[in-house]
Amino acid sequence: MAGLIGVALALSLGASSAQASPVAGAPNCPVFPTDNWWNLKVDTLPVASNSAQIVNSIGASTGLHPDFGSGLWNGSPIGIPITVVPGTQQKVSVSFQYASESDAGPYPIPSNVQIEGGSDRHALIVDKDNCMLYELYALAKKGKRWSAGSGAIWSLGSNALRPLGWTSADAAGLPIVPGLARYNEVANGVIDHALRFTVSSTRRAYVYPARHYASSLTSTSLPPMGLRLRLKASFDISHFPPQARVVLQALKTYGMMVADNGSNWFISGEPNANWNNDDLHTLGQVLGSNFEVVDTSSLPVPAGG
Repeated sequence: MAGLIGVALALSLGASSAQASPVAGAPNCPVFPTDNWWNLKVDTLPVASNSAQIVNSIGASTGLHPDFGSGLWNGSPIGIPITVVPGTQQKVSVSFQYASESDAGPYPIPSNVQIEGGSDRHALIVDKDNCMLYELYALAKKGKRWSAGSGAIWSLGSNALRPLGWTSADAAGLPIVPGLARYNEVANGVIDHALRFTVSSTRRAYVYPARHYASSLTSTSLPPMGLRLRLKASFDISHFPPQARVVLQALKTYGMMVADNGSNWFISGEPNANWNNDDLHTLGQVLGSNFEVVDTSSLPVPAGG
């Protein structure tokens, strides 16, 4: 109940954050600098000239889908979990399938690390004392040895990107944590960053800040990795329930980035017992046609980016 009161109050006051919100459990670690592209507003930027074609390729009549929530789905929490560890957490070696595009590590993987359900098996680990982010794709343990498809290490205080052409734990070569809808933000009434979402067919291309593509398709009607979309300003969100309304306001103000191949219009978040799944499912009323591609050419490249 307290969370819903906070949502309503923040919405009524037009609350905003002075810095990028930290992950729950790591209060001294804002998720990247305020000038990072994940944290920049795009609500006043022009619409891209090919917006309609891109939206049609993703699905103009397909509804938005929250790929996160409370409870379990097929025995696993719904969403991509975040594990917070102290700086003293012992680091271990990980062998990578895509070693040439992975950070060698070692990685601070605790015995109780939370791993996403399904085939992607993402593990997102935040070192709360050193403000470092460790992300792994397809993490698994056989005996005492850890293996993964790929891995990336990020400083939460830096705008540094992957080398050109490198993947990360995500197909676009982007970090995952800054694109998640997190319950602690929604409880405070505002998500102050862009969200991560997936589409089924992407282009063999990427745009800043993405660094990697995962497609052989070249049609310019398909979205490249890293493309930014936003919910149209004219779309009325006033009748949506509190949790959904905070998510939709973020999609108007900050938009969302194409981060991976997957189901169309699936937006990502962390699992949390306090999500109201009925609230979140109302997001399905928002169709692809309610979105537009943003022309981000005027956004400045941040220091160190």
